[in-house]
Amino acid sequence: MSPPTPRIYVAGHRGMVGAAIVRTLQAQGLPASQLITRTHAELDLTDQAAVRAFFAQEQPDQVYLAAAKVGGIHANNTYPADFIYQNLMIEANVIEAAFRAGVKKLLFLGSSCIYPKLAAQPMTESALLTGTLEPTNEPYAIAKIAGIKLCESYNRQYGASHGVDYRSVMPTNLYGPGDNYHPENSHVVPALIRRFHEAQAQGTPEVAIWGTGTPLREFLYVDDMAAASVHVMNLAPAVYQQHTQPMLSHINVGFGSDLSIADLARAVAATVGYTGSIRFDTSKPDGTPRKLMDSSRLHSLGWKARVSLTEGLALAYQDFLQNAPRSV
Repeated sequence: MSPPTPRIYVAGHRGMVGAAIVRTLQAQGLPASQLITRTHAELDLTDQAAVRAFFAQEQPDQVYLAAAKVGGIHANNTYPADFIYQNLMIEANVIEAAFRAGVKKLLFLGSSCIYPKLAAQPMTESALLTGTLEPTNEPYAIAKIAGIKLCESYNRQYGASHGVDYRSVMPTNLYGPGDNYHPENSHVVPALIRRFHEAQAQGTPEVAIWGTGTPLREFLYVDDMAAASVHVMNLAPAVYQQHTQPMLSHINVGFGSDLSIADLARAVAATVGYTGSIRFDTSKPDGTPRKLMDSSRLHSLGWKARVSLTEGLALAYQDFLQNAPRSV
């Protein structure tokens, strides 16, 4: 007799990652009746009492914690208080309320910015807390590190007594359907898609890109990230514990290779069909020199990315064309 289908709460289901997790769970056969979601208007995750009441009422079996306040360099630099406060409150409220409601399985989604600015490349999980963070997004990174440590601490204190099994995955730079195309507060791929699309439409002869173009970045299509998240959530406890440590339990989720921002810009321009010139504004910050995840831990657990950058950018641009009027 097969076990009953779990009731699964996806926090942040309207965000890019949360929506991809919902798509993945549905594609794998999760009935709509077993999927729990709430919009921000329905449930403010920074409101502790509201979150506790929600968990007490819904009693989910599993939680994917994909809700977060996110943004690029400009947004992180401009709103540091918002980034640290809101993310700390969201994860603390959800993880504690999940525990109180008897949730045994939870997956926390972090970010590659948890690693030191000058971490050895590719970045292994053990690089965590070994150096100074990138200043432009330090508040966000501190909040995400706290989320990892919340999961580990609940496991250490309540794993044996309550069966708590809270896990963390750290994605590299994500892109794809549902991305934020805001002209100032978006990440690099959607920002470039919008910029090149507008330049192509308006016949602009040149597009300026922030920084020198030399930083190296890794990009992962968001549905790959969602598939990895579900894979990690469903690993047998013995397998997960065999590949992790109680105080070093997070798992990197990367594509496996990186490219320069200049090469990325040229790839996006080609996807959009823009044939003008690209200029690099060296007065703007570059951010971290290189960010490549070492995903060998995840590979040893039986998962690798499937969507190439060329294929992913084409899908992302298709999503932009379909949704830009309401996204921008």
